[in-house]
Amino acid sequence: MNSEGNESLSKTTKSILNKYGICLNKNLGQNYLIDKNKRDQIINFGNITKEDIVLEIGTGIGTLTIELAKKAKKVIAIEQDSNIFEILEQRLKEEKIDNVELINEDALKIEFPKFNKIVSNLPYQISSPITFKFLDYDFDLAVLMYQKEFAERMNGEIGSKNYSRLSAMLYFKCDVKKLTDVSCESFIPKPKVDSVVMSLTPKESKLNPNDFNIYSKFCKALFQHRNKKIRNALIDSRHMVSNLDKKEIKKRLNDIEDEKLNDYLTKRVIALTPEEILFISKELNPLFND
Repeated sequence: MNSEGNESLSKTTKSILNKYGICLNKNLGQNYLIDKNKRDQIINFGNITKEDIVLEIGTGIGTLTIELAKKAKKVIAIEQDSNIFEILEQRLKEEKIDNVELINEDALKIEFPKFNKIVSNLPYQISSPITFKFLDYDFDLAVLMYQKEFAERMNGEIGSKNYSRLSAMLYFKCDVKKLTDVSCESFIPKPKVDSVVMSLTPKESKLNPNDFNIYSKFCKALFQHRNKKIRNALIDSRHMVSNLDKKEIKKRLNDIEDEKLNDYLTKRVIALTPEEILFISKELNPLFND
């Protein structure tokens, strides 16, 4: 049974949705948090102070936004759904909150204004592309809610079913930590799976931007075929790493004399560490693009 606080947030959310005749669409990732304790816990994880500018993606009706604004210097709140955006705009006026910059856009298609923290219950259908986009920005801390299955891939161990492009990309960029589980019962409409709140804390980069761009390109190509051998994965995804045709790519791979590199080419994608993928990327990129 819900606590009084949880019931209050649940009632408030349902009342607002009913007032404006809003029917949430699960297919658009519109699952709204109605657990006050989890809401407060997520905000506390962010350690928000009056020095912080907080980015929130997929604000909904402001369940996180309003409470974040009370603690932060400023909140940059991005909501794509125009109807939901207008509801939040009205709520902020009623609450006399004036430190929220509301943006009615697709978060994947815009440049973000300057921020230093991210706190979001992300729309699940954009979890992957928005997380990769975050990696292009400098920030101090991100506290993000994901579907459980996605969260498990963020820290996937090498060789496991959860080892993925996502875990390989995050490896060089962020320390990834699980903060808390969130039951599917904590949302309306109720999703089919549970969620997890994760923190991303940027690492001091070991790579210069050019090397990371090359690594990113090869990761994307290789993990399209995660169970294939590196050689075959590169041939099949050659368009992602080169403009050369299949015949020429095969020839250049066959002509490689470096024993270490040849050894890697015979291994499966999921068997290689991020450092080994980085080595392959830096060695092969000039070979594929001269």
